[in-house]
Amino acid sequence: MKNKNESRRSFLRGGLLIGGMSILGKPQVLAGAVGDNVDFAILTGPYLQTGFKNDMQIQWICNKDAHGWIEYGVDKDNLDKVAYGEAKAGLLPAGRIHRIGLQELVPGTTYYYRIVCKEIADFQPYKLTFGKEIKSPIESFLAIDIHKKEVSFLMLNDIHDRPQSINHLLRMDDGRQRDFIFFNGDMFDYQRDERQIINQFLNPIVSSFAKNIPFLYVRGNHETRGSFARNFADYFSEVGYQSFTLGPIRFVVLDSGEDKSDSHPVYGGIVDYDGYRKQQAQWLEQEIARPEFKKAVFRVVLVHMPPVLSEDEWHGANHAVTMFEPLMNRGKVDLVLSGHIHESKIFKPKAGANTYPIVTGGGPRDGNRTLVRFKADSRKILVEVLNDQGQIIDTLNVSHK
Repeated sequence: MKNKNESRRSFLRGGLLIGGMSILGKPQVLAGAVGDNVDFAILTGPYLQTGFKNDMQIQWICNKDAHGWIEYGVDKDNLDKVAYGEAKAGLLPAGRIHRIGLQELVPGTTYYYRIVCKEIADFQPYKLTFGKEIKSPIESFLAIDIHKKEVSFLMLNDIHDRPQSINHLLRMDDGRQRDFIFFNGDMFDYQRDERQIINQFLNPIVSSFAKNIPFLYVRGNHETRGSFARNFADYFSEVGYQSFTLGPIRFVVLDSGEDKSDSHPVYGGIVDYDGYRKQQAQWLEQEIARPEFKKAVFRVVLVHMPPVLSEDEWHGANHAVTMFEPLMNRGKVDLVLSGHIHESKIFKPKAGANTYPIVTGGGPRDGNRTLVRFKADSRKILVEVLNDQGQIIDTLNVSHK
């Protein structure tokens, strides 16, 4: 593991200048700017996430405070339903970052929707003045059927502020219909500001798929770093640990946190990832006892740092293994998908360690980038790893036991 880590660290020292590129390789500019002397505009979005509970979370970002809502329906010419953001203590949201959940959707149904938002031009205690109103183009999505017989998704990992790689890798899938797209951490080098999140990630996925297909995101260790890391979750409906059932699979998403120790000088004593991983372990112990987990045909874990002990790894990575591996073994997990090591690899089950295979995706450099394709039914799971030329370089079949 040492050579892999040295390669990963040398990449980080030499690769930061490539950030700031669009998916076409040219500098990307926000669709507007933040401030009082600019026209009201949507900076990015809409983009979709889901809790896999007959819902769809629709999010977008404006350059000024606004009141927003979603008009939607099953008829493109008659958007007869309206949804607003979640009220808190009687107050509907009024700000720049908007998230609205559509609930009780009919599985397998195509829904059409559009954003509507009105600029808040002046907000006085007894008078609210609206400015410009914006309506987005009408978009559509297919409501996920959580009882479907076949599940498929794509995994990208360790892009490290190279947004051009997102579109490049996704194009290799030839436009196949997927249930969701999964980003397995380290899409960034560290968190600087909102502009980075929009330019380096949200704009590329919106232009590629995210208006029509939901995505799932789990933090990598690099999303835990930087002055803006504490704001990161505001831009997503979920980036932490969770579980859900889709078709024959129970998915468990874990957040492995930072690979360095909490006492590392770069953190100044203001992090507690050991505590966070212990918290997840307590939750995971409850999860593997749930009927939904026990009765699932397959149990798949999605986590950024692969649960493999190594003398050459940082404390955080090994602590994640110590916290999670015994529980995953006890729960009879069938497969783990990870990233982090910047190497496409399949770790086979090992006596005294993991009882399940672990698949890791590649790294950010040309020639090392990968797209992982996942397809499963009640009989088997098929994982295919493609290099950035679209060639299948590894496969894994997991059969139902």
